[in-house]
Order: sequence, then C-alpha cells, then structure tokens
Amino acid sequence: MKKNLLLAICLGALLPRIVPADTLEDVFTHPPAAARPQVLWMWMGGNVSSNGITRDLEALKDAGFGGTMVFSLADSCTPWAGVISNCPTPQVVTFTEPWWKLVRHAASESRRLGLDFGVHNCAGYESSGGPWITPELSMQEIVWSQTPVNGGTHFSSTLAQAKPDLRAVQPYPVHNPITGKLEKPEVPARREFYRDVAVLALPASGVVAQTNIVDLTAKMSTNGKLDWDAPPGDWIIYRFGRTTMGTLLQPAQWEAIGLECDKMSAEAVEFHVKHIITDAKQHLGDLFANGFNYYHFDSYEARTPGWTPKMREEFSTRRGYDLTDFLPTLAHRTIGSEAETKKFRDDFEKTIYDLYRENYFPVIERTLHAAGLKFMCEPYGGPWSINDAVPHVDRIVTEFWTTHGGYKPFELAPTVVAVRAAGRNLIEAEAFTGKPEDSQWSETPEWLKPIGDAAFCDGVNRMVLHRFTHQPYDDRYQPGMAMGQWGTHFDRTQTWWKPGKAWVQYLARCQALLQWGEIAANDFSATDVSGKINLRSIHRQKDGADVFFVANLARTNGAAKCSFATSGKQPELWNPVTGECRDLPEFEIKNGKTFLPLKFAAAESCFIVFRKPVSSSERVVASQNFPASKAVREITGPWQVQFDPKWGGPKTPVTFETLDDWTKRPEPGIKYFSGTAVYAKTFDMPDLKSKSKNSKLFLDLGTVHALAEVWLNGKNLGVVWTAPWRVDISSAVKSGRNKLEIKVTNVWANRLIGDEQESADCEYGKGDFGNGGPLKTFPDWFVKNQPRPSVNRFTFSTWNYFNKNSPLVSSGLIGPVTLKTN
Repeated sequence: MKKNLLLAICLGALLPRIVPADTLEDVFTHPPAAARPQVLWMWMGGNVSSNGITRDLEALKDAGFGGTMVFSLADSCTPWAGVISNCPTPQVVTFTEPWWKLVRHAASESRRLGLDFGVHNCAGYESSGGPWITPELSMQEIVWSQTPVNGGTHFSSTLAQAKPDLRAVQPYPVHNPITGKLEKPEVPARREFYRDVAVLALPASGVVAQTNIVDLTAKMSTNGKLDWDAPPGDWIIYRFGRTTMGTLLQPAQWEAIGLECDKMSAEAVEFHVKHIITDAKQHLGDLFANGFNYYHFDSYEARTPGWTPKMREEFSTRRGYDLTDFLPTLAHRTIGSEAETKKFRDDFEKTIYDLYRENYFPVIERTLHAAGLKFMCEPYGGPWSINDAVPHVDRIVTEFWTTHGGYKPFELAPTVVAVRAAGRNLIEAEAFTGKPEDSQWSETPEWLKPIGDAAFCDGVNRMVLHRFTHQPYDDRYQPGMAMGQWGTHFDRTQTWWKPGKAWVQYLARCQALLQWGEIAANDFSATDVSGKINLRSIHRQKDGADVFFVANLARTNGAAKCSFATSGKQPELWNPVTGECRDLPEFEIKNGKTFLPLKFAAAESCFIVFRKPVSSSERVVASQNFPASKAVREITGPWQVQFDPKWGGPKTPVTFETLDDWTKRPEPGIKYFSGTAVYAKTFDMPDLKSKSKNSKLFLDLGTVHALAEVWLNGKNLGVVWTAPWRVDISSAVKSGRNKLEIKVTNVWANRLIGDEQESADCEYGKGDFGNGGPLKTFPDWFVKNQPRPSVNRFTFSTWNYFNKNSPLVSSGLIGPVTLKTN
C-alpha cells in the first residue's frame, strides 16, 4: 500500500499542472507554466546535433513555450519516408547509442530550462514497435492455401503453406533506398514466419453447413503431410496459418524501421513498452522521469490486424463458441447462411475491439506508470472507442489542420466529449498541421488566428504546435531543415519567430483562462448581427465568476448584440492580444441574462468576464462600449527603410516616397526580400496638454504584411500582428518632434523564390503529391562547410516549394498610417 501511495504521489507530480486557483487577473496577466503552448519537435533522420538542440530549446523558452515532444522521422516526408543522401551525421539512428546521447542532452537542457520533454515511443509517428519486435510479437493476419480434392479416394500429400505477397500490409508506401522505388517494401518474414492454425475440408462450392466441415488439423503432421479418406464429392482443403502482416513503422529512417507490435497481445505490448523504458533508463540515468517525462503514442494509422496468437481462446471466452468452423469466411466462403456468416464477422470484429481495449491502452498505462512516466496519446484512429481509451491516458491530445486556410478538426469533438466524461480538464491538440498547398513558408500568425480560435471554442485549452523542426546546422543555413512537405512552419529560423512571441503570448493568455475553473453550459447567443461575422463562444465558471471566450471566426469586421446567461455582474472585456482589461459600460440585464453590444475586427476575439456585482437590474448606459475613433492626421511623406543585407536587401536605407508593397518595387533586393525591414520617419505633434487624460492616442497601421513592431521615441510599444492593426502610443508620444520606427517582418516565400532566379547549387526531387520536392542529397559544399557555388543565393532548405515563376507574397507596410483618438 505504501508503494502504491508513493507511486501515486510521484505520478501526481508528473501530471501537467492545471491553472491554480489564483485570482483571475493573475491567471490572465501571468499565465502559469501549464498554459504555455508546446511543440511537436521533429528530428529529421540523422540530422541532429547537440548545439542545435540547445539553440532550439533556448529559443522555445525565450518565446514562451512550455515543452517539446520529439518525433524522430525519416530525412524527409514526401509525404512518405524519404532519404536525403550524403547526411553529415549518418551515425545518428533512432533508438541507437548516438541518438540516445542526443536525447539525454535534450532532456538535460529541458530540465535546465524548465521545459517539459518527452519522446514518441518509436521511430516515425506510426505507431508502436521497432526492430526489437519479432514476427511472433508483430501484428498478424490469417493466410491459407487451398488444395482441391476429388472425393471417394484416399488423399495422401503434403499441403502447401500459404505464400502471401511479401509486401508489407500497411497503408502507405516508403521510398525504398535499396530498390530506389516508392513502394510497400517486401518483408521476407511474411513467408519465413508461419504458424499453423487449422486444417479444414469443405465442399468445393456453395454455402457450407457446419456439419459438412471436416476438421483435419489433428491429422496433419508437423511437416504438412496429410492422409485422409475423402468422402464422395468435390472438396477443398484449407490450410490456415498465421503470419506477420509485415506492417512497418512510418515515416522512419530506413535503418530504424521495425515491425509494429501486436496491439491485441498484452505480452507483445508489454514487451515493447518495457523495451523502450529499459533503453531510456540505461541511457538517461538520473534524467529518467526527471527531465525525460513521458512517451507519446500518436494517432493510429497502422490498420486493423486480422489475428493474434490467442485469438481462438479469446474469441471463445467472449462470444461463447469456437471460431474454427468459421475460418473459411476469411477465405470468402459462406458458412451456415449469410446471416450466420455476418454474425461471425460481427463477433470477430467485436473481439478485435475487445482485445485492443483490454490489451493496448491499459498495458501501456500500467507499464509506463510503474516506471514513473506519463502516457501521452492521440487516442483515436484504431479499432476501439475513444471513451474506452481516454481514462487510461494522462495527456489526451486531439488534432486540427489548416486545410484550405480553414479549420479542419480530426476526431476533436468525440475526444473532447470523452475527456470531459472522464472528469479531465486539460485538452491538448496537435495544432495547425498544414498541408503543402496551405503551408509554403507563407503562414503568418494573423492567418492562423481564427483557425486556433475555432479550436479553443471547441474545447481545446493547450496547443501543441505542429511542427517545430530541429535545426542542427549553422544558423546561416535558413530556413534550414523542414519536415518535408508538411507545415505549419513554426521554427526558430522562421522570419517572424521573434516578433511572433506576441502571438505565443496570446495563446498563453487564452489557454490560462480556458484551463481556469470548469466548463459550463455555453449559454451565449448573438442577434442584430452586422457584417459577415461568425461568432463562436465557450464558457468557463468558478466561485461565482463567469468567463466567456467569444471569437469572430470570419476574416471580416462586424458587430452584434450578444446575450450571456448570467446576471447581476459587471461585464468586462479582457483582450488576450494586448492584455488590456476594461469594464463595458453599455449593457442591459433582463430576465436573468446580460445583453451587450460588441464590435469585432476581422478574426478578433475577446474574453467577456462577469465577476463584480452590480446593483442595477435595468439598462446601464454610462457610455459606449466601443467609442468611435477619430482620425487626427495621416502620417504622410517619405520613409527611410533599412533592409537587412544578410538576406539580399540593399546595404543602405532606401527612401519610400509613398508606402508600397515590396513585391512591386523594381529593386530585386527589395522585391524578393524576406526578413525584417525598419521603417523610420519623424512627425510633429501639437501641444498635448489640452488632451483629456482619459483619451488615448493610437497609431493605426492600415495594412501590414505580416507583423509590425512599433517603436516611438525609443520606447517599444509592442508587436501588431492581427486586426485591428493599431497600437496605443499614449505613453510614448510627446509634443513636438517624434521619432517613429516600425519594424516590419514578412515571410520566407519571397526570398526563396528570388533565389530560384539564380543558378542552382542544390538538386531537388519531386514530392509525391506535387507542391515542390525534397532535397536529393546534401551538397558537398554544405557538408564540407565550403562557400556555396551560387553566390547570389541566400537561403537553404531541405524542401523547395517554388520555381522562379512562383507568385510572390505581398509584403511590407502598406498603410495608410494614421493617428487616431478614441
């Protein structure tokens, strides 16, 4: 009992710390560690370095992230497992000694930096297994041979074993470095490993009554020899056996590929989990469960197996009859009747579900917990109920994609329902997974915002961003390593990584309040809607306080009269973009509800908080919730713009007589520029003494592509990354001459396209679904750290989406830039 208590205490310390019961203001203004977003950290093939690990983790810590989960993948994902030859560090292979040394370094650095850290349970992201899984412990299927027999004679012969196709039974192909083909590889064990299950003789055709099935299993010798006096008629002898499906991990390094373990076998699952625990303990020492905190199991894509060694006994125990006579249904025969055959197939499927439910998740949970590790999982995609899986998982993760620039959840709703039914609060999500047609080094926080807000409204309260690719090489190689074709590109080499901290802070503020308290009925509605806005909401409550997250998921402006099913409290608007909190003076309390008019910019969101009592139960209109802004003046005239020569920009400042899109400029160094350019100018302000102390002065930037950090008179006023594109300058503006600097950052696409105008010094292949292609080989100049031959190229990446005619992405400060008061 003491041991169990100690284990419970240890596991409790490992579980994610949900937002504590501090005041709401503290939670919002200082989000706790559990509210920080995390990342899926992609280690691509052998391209891993200790220096790169440290730089990655320090960048994540500085940006406000809370942890990482490592996927060790193939060199490239095309989307299938691909190879980039001439790797500078070929000795690094997943789950081998050199790889574990790097994992230990990552665990040590994570502990130093206070970051959560864990690893996927196998190479690739699909699903659970490795080279240590033997065919006996692998996912299996039934195979058979057929021998026709003329009845009324004595049959004496050796029955042939089944000869299944050698190719792996798996959903996706790989780029086979041995054959040079995209294919499902041949797995010799598909024929080398074979165990007999039963030998049955059936009438050669038609529906077969069970009484006409002859079980010859006991008559066959170990070498397959059978002697049998066949009754009159035409017969077929089926020799049923089991073999491995040959299902391989994907998309993994070729050297790290192994078989998927048998998920229906408690022995096979336990063997796999104990193996990876033993490996981790051996290599990590004191960092095990103290720096290295969990193993992850990703969403299931390994298909459903057709057999497990104990299937006959397990089926009989659960269904109450022997399945042997029904094995021929697997060979497309009808036994008894169509109805009886269907019943067996349904029972067989139920048994597979039962075995997954009983032997997969519970065994992983029990074995990891016994070692002091957490179990992180996307518990869907396979032959089980999400509701059955969730109670066994410590960290439940769902997912959503950015398909066609919109929000596409995968199994998100049923996962959220299951998590809440299990009494859990934390709902994590693999967030913003991007297809190549949507993610071409062109994504921005502003584009991502309504997609993430939709997930928040669906119940997600911690994002785990897909994906952050490990950058092992020198920082002059940017954007650097890619996860093949996949986005979204959250990398420390991203152009907007540093100003993008403002978006990370937005996520943390949202997640802090969405983890606070308990989920409540979402009793929100909107009427009198103007504009084509799309409002969604989610409701949390605790200790008499109500918090509603309200998001406009449309990329257009608008307004609405919003109703909240709470009364007797002052409505407040908390802005997760800026951190500002203010009372809303214009509201009405009637029939137990609070009504208030709200305005929304494109894709704008806010928290409406009810916590402070008000005595009035009637209409309160002290002033407008959103006072109309008034333009004071437009800042016109020339701007001095300094581009970074490191990425091809002009070496000296350029005068922009009027604000303009960089891609429309004639200078190649501006047209194809990617990175940050600094806009500078001065402007005069009249005497500000007459200004009301309650009024604010804003700088409205108009149109920006894509982020802008505003400095006024040497004071950093923050990053503007989403609508409304304005910043409060009241604390920095002064009477007389003012010095304004706006640091504008765009995306990588333009510089990558600009480099395609130059001669090539890297060779790229074609992606299997288009959208560019992977680097074929690391060029010698790269491996040997020599100057690159194409001297006017500035970028380097392991995936190229572009050619010289690819369309450029609008960039820069477009304006108009205007001073406004509220």
